[in-house]
Amino acid sequence: MSVTAPSSAPSALVSALRNVLPDAQILVDEAERLVYEADGYLVERRIPDLVVFPHSAEQLAAVLKACQEQNVSVIPRGAGTSLAGGCLPVGGGVMVCLSQMRTIHEINLADRYAIVDAGVVNARLNQQLTGTGLHFAPDPSSAGASTIGGNVATNAGGPHTLKYGVTSNHVLGLEVVLADGRILQLGGVNGCGYDWDLAGLFTGSEGTLGFCTKAIVRLELTPESWQTRLVIFDSLDDAVRVVTDIIGAGIVPAALELMDQGMLTAIEDRYHHGLPTDAGAVLIIEVDGPCCATDAEIKAIDTICDAGSCREIRKATTPAERDALWKCRKQAFGAIGKLSTSFCTQDGVVPRTRLPELLRHVLEVAEKYQLKIFNVFHAGDGNIHPILLFDERDREQVQRVLDASGEILSKCLEFGGTVTGEHGIGVEKLEFMTQMFDETDMMVFQNLRRIFDPDLRLARGKLLPQVD
Repeated sequence: MSVTAPSSAPSALVSALRNVLPDAQILVDEAERLVYEADGYLVERRIPDLVVFPHSAEQLAAVLKACQEQNVSVIPRGAGTSLAGGCLPVGGGVMVCLSQMRTIHEINLADRYAIVDAGVVNARLNQQLTGTGLHFAPDPSSAGASTIGGNVATNAGGPHTLKYGVTSNHVLGLEVVLADGRILQLGGVNGCGYDWDLAGLFTGSEGTLGFCTKAIVRLELTPESWQTRLVIFDSLDDAVRVVTDIIGAGIVPAALELMDQGMLTAIEDRYHHGLPTDAGAVLIIEVDGPCCATDAEIKAIDTICDAGSCREIRKATTPAERDALWKCRKQAFGAIGKLSTSFCTQDGVVPRTRLPELLRHVLEVAEKYQLKIFNVFHAGDGNIHPILLFDERDREQVQRVLDASGEILSKCLEFGGTVTGEHGIGVEKLEFMTQMFDETDMMVFQNLRRIFDPDLRLARGKLLPQVD
């Protein structure tokens, strides 16, 4: 199929990129670029002017140099699972897709680290580690598709964040390419040592400082044992109170997840796992570690759940039963596809003690804007994920979703929380940055960004309100 350069992409830029990449690694045709107009945030769409697929840091460096010479903005993209518009090409530009950089370069079992390309899928690394006694702890719900580079960009979390921490807790070093094409090595197999923790600075920067091409990640010992429960409650409030009681008792589970009745019904209607669709909410609780510790912790948790008016405790006694429980949780977002053409997932955080109030507010917002909102979230660390259902073809519905989302996130701030726990700011939450941070903070953030990208061409329009 013959293709021609789009009018929005300067011919000089297309020629320059063809000098550093084979034609097969450049998408020019509009029909091919259309695939990359949005990520998991479907409220906004924009077709990139060009899409390129570098296979190495050196190729990426050549691309960024060419874009600098042409003064063109550049947008990074991994698997496109971002839920905050992190991959949206604001104002056009060249989209750099790192998904073809997917080599696992080294797994060092003795020193417990791995060196992987940015395009390595999260779950694939753990598949490679099967049987080694080690694992990569961050486990976002999109782990079957999301990439390590994307995890680094948004500082992703997941169900086991409560005990093991977010991505930044597991990054020892990064290879990054700056806007001018320079390739930097940040940190290393021993971490940052006594130097500045620049790898930590880049983790969560959403591509605004530079693009991660390779990561050195810490590997954790696989626990000796685990205990997993599905605890069923008649009311949402009872479930949330038990979450607070467990943490208040000094127990830190590996995971503590909550799903409300709407979410249970959606999952059961599509996947038929045998979930109790008449329940107000369920908790998935998991503890791991030495057998003596997990036995004592789960016994204490069972006692707390019984005292907290739970209806039933279902115990996973085999690895297959445990996998089945986690499959229910991981399929939550997939279940929505049967119910709605589109959905918007929020990512606020509040202190655990404010969860009941916040969830009541979510229900009030759903009624006010006449929207279906299902709830699934990392209850242990107060990270909520209300899922708002809508039809993106109906602009009036889209506006109601935006207004409802704004009210939910504003309430998170009012309760002393934040507007993102793991999805990032992207384009979706830019307006909240000036609510969370004062003028001095914002100036520091902008000055820091300009140190690495003086012309503000990387991930333009993301994370921080644009300053020309």
